Amino acid sequence: MASAVENKVKNAKLVLLGDVGTGKSSIVLRFVKGQFVEFQESTIGAAFFSQTLAVNDETVKFEIWDTAGQERYHSLAPMYYRGAAAAIIVYDVTNAATFTRAKKWVQELQAQGNINTVMALAGNKADLVEARQVTAEEAQAYAQENGLFFMETSAKTAINVNDVFYEIAKRFLQAQAQQQQNTNGMILTDRAANRTTSSSSCCS
Repeated sequence: MASAVENKVKNAKLVLLGDVGTGKSSIVLRFVKGQFVEFQESTIGAAFFSQTLAVNDETVKFEIWDTAGQERYHSLAPMYYRGAAAAIIVYDVTNAATFTRAKKWVQELQAQGNINTVMALAGNKADLVEARQVTAEEAQAYAQENGLFFMETSAKTAINVNDVFYEIAKRFLQAQAQQQQNTNGMILTDRAANRTTSSSSCCS
């Protein structure tokens, strides 16, 4: 019985991208440990975390790479997002420049050509209502145009943080199921083709 449950654990590499100070590390810390640190030190290079999430009768194990936002680490980013099943592109709703930068990350990921990567756009620091520079409507419109799903989050108050990861897990499993269906369809077709070709050359 235990092995049947273990078989349903799916590993998913997930990368967080975005400008320095947008709260990527705070989002991860809130999701993985349920904690918030007011003055979080900037990530150097990248930090690694893992966390499992149950979706219906399946379990997704996220292998999370929290990348540094500083420009000097940009050249390292492809090493972390290459082969990622999912990406969360984070911007700060109180800083319009980070939203512009988020769009560049989206373009960079799209240029990689992996159509199966689940991409989320997260507008963090949604609790700072008075300081807002980017409206939810503007970000939502951009996300829809570019095939991402969008949520505003607050690592400080925990608003929508778990929801973003849950939605990613759900979409990741749907994509996996779709790929499985496609693969099975191809195998069935190949078998049918093999039967027609091999029937004439029996007993050779």
